[in-house]
Amino acid sequence: MNLAAIYHRTTDKYAYQLSDNELIINIETGYDVDKVYIHHGDPYLAGIMGGKEQWQGRKEEIFFKKREKTHIWWTTTLFPEFKRCKYYFEIVSGDETVFLFEDGFYTEEEMHRPGKVLSYFIYPWMNPVDTFRTPAWVNETIWYQIFPERFCNGDPSNDNEGTKPWKCEKITGYNDYYGGDLQGIINRFDHIKNLGITGIYLTPVFEADSNHKYNTTNYKKVDPHFGTNEKLKELVKLCHDNGIRVMLDAVFNHTGTDISMWQDVLTNGEMSKYKDWYMINEWPVDKKRDTKDKRFYSFAFTEMMPKLNTNNPEVREYLKDIVRFWMKEFDIDGLRFDVGNEISHRLLQELRIMCKDIKPDFYLLGEIWHDATPWLLGNEYDAVMNYPLSTAISNYWIYPEWDSVEFEYGVNRSFTMYMQQANDVMFNLLDSHDTNRLIDKVQDKDIFYQQLAVLYTMPGSPCVYYGTEIVMPGSYDPDCRRCMPWDDIDAGKYDEEIEELKKLIRLRKNHKAARSRNFHFPGNVGDSRTVEYIKLWGDSCISVILNCGDKPVEIPPEICYKNILYSRHYEAGVLQPKGILINAMT
Repeated sequence: MNLAAIYHRTTDKYAYQLSDNELIINIETGYDVDKVYIHHGDPYLAGIMGGKEQWQGRKEEIFFKKREKTHIWWTTTLFPEFKRCKYYFEIVSGDETVFLFEDGFYTEEEMHRPGKVLSYFIYPWMNPVDTFRTPAWVNETIWYQIFPERFCNGDPSNDNEGTKPWKCEKITGYNDYYGGDLQGIINRFDHIKNLGITGIYLTPVFEADSNHKYNTTNYKKVDPHFGTNEKLKELVKLCHDNGIRVMLDAVFNHTGTDISMWQDVLTNGEMSKYKDWYMINEWPVDKKRDTKDKRFYSFAFTEMMPKLNTNNPEVREYLKDIVRFWMKEFDIDGLRFDVGNEISHRLLQELRIMCKDIKPDFYLLGEIWHDATPWLLGNEYDAVMNYPLSTAISNYWIYPEWDSVEFEYGVNRSFTMYMQQANDVMFNLLDSHDTNRLIDKVQDKDIFYQQLAVLYTMPGSPCVYYGTEIVMPGSYDPDCRRCMPWDDIDAGKYDEEIEELKKLIRLRKNHKAARSRNFHFPGNVGDSRTVEYIKLWGDSCISVILNCGDKPVEIPPEICYKNILYSRHYEAGVLQPKGILINAMT
């Protein structure tokens, strides 16, 4: 047995409270393991002290498992009667059996050696206050990301000097303005609502001297080119009146250079009362091309974005005051934290306590592109932008030689990284203002919809970037931020594409199984390039089949039900290359 492949600990994703009564236990093994049992019970069932205790626990087989590339992930849910749990594992590989305790592996003879003190795994107490609780509404939300400057120009009177005529053209200039604003979003609200969207994520809307607004000048003032604070309140109210949540972008890793604190630093140097609000290493703070000389820290060496010192209690109080203002003045439902992995853990912990006190179901989302375990332990973010999932999905089509099991490995890795309650509200996306657009990645409209079908049938909360409904093109920043072609949309040029996205959104909204965290890959259909997975919720389930190969695939009669929820290139039991078939199986 490959003991080096077996791992468990009583922390984070391996042992945690799913609810006040449910305890999740996960263990990793190699592929040589045939069965895993857990022996569990209350630590004090056999008494305490005295030297005569003979604790045994109840033996249960762990049945649920997910395959990753080099490991199997075994999962069970326990319901400790007395809120405590003591346990160890019995692991079987062929004729070999070992027992895993906190201090290592033992054979049965070694485990029962006279005088041996066994180091059991202990989950000491399931305190309700320690249960990681995420907002339930997020799992049911269909997000739509808007880059306001390019969505719609609704009020030309607030245009910037030099604003270009509205046109959906290839963007080559980083400093171009087209006049998009909050009134434009209000004017086009019916378009968003009719798609079936139930959540809007706005990139920054507060004052800044850029089209993207990630270099904030005033955190409490909507940028004049976007409108006013009252206009933002109007938009949020309109959304709420129509059952749509609103999430803003919190740019707390850095500020712009025009903000009053940084201007004070430039004016007063080391005598500035704000000198410790930033991370300055050399004085004076001279203007140069970038910050690779380390004279001060900034976002990605960008001089126009000096990095805030969120270790400083004054800075933390300042930022908490801003969030309180946003929540109480605008009644927002969530925040996405830009560069969410560079902000201090202390600030995020304090913000979580404050935000959940004001609005218990407030959504805290971090922009983190890598393994975010330290931020998803229940005391900081609710979720992160699920770039590992988008990478796993994208990779499968990038490598046409891969077997479908590689798709399974990638998806399973994405959903074994964190606790289940975080997976339920993960922000799933395939592109954004920071990436090239989806159609630019795949270069094929059929693959475009195959990947969207995956997005809308995964656990978590799906988000599409504005323009996805019309298969909008766009390469990397700044070209991924093109203007919406409203004249063409109004003329019906994109009706077919818009209806296609609506179908997927209706599927997601109408079938709980599409949103469920429970799924498996039976692998019964087609050849090695046919992706098949089953989503389950209670007694209902849906089947998702994608033909990613170059030959037609016959769908077995037992799968080919009449209740087709969504399909492309499917007819009479045959799924053509690049086709999609999603069935209800109840």
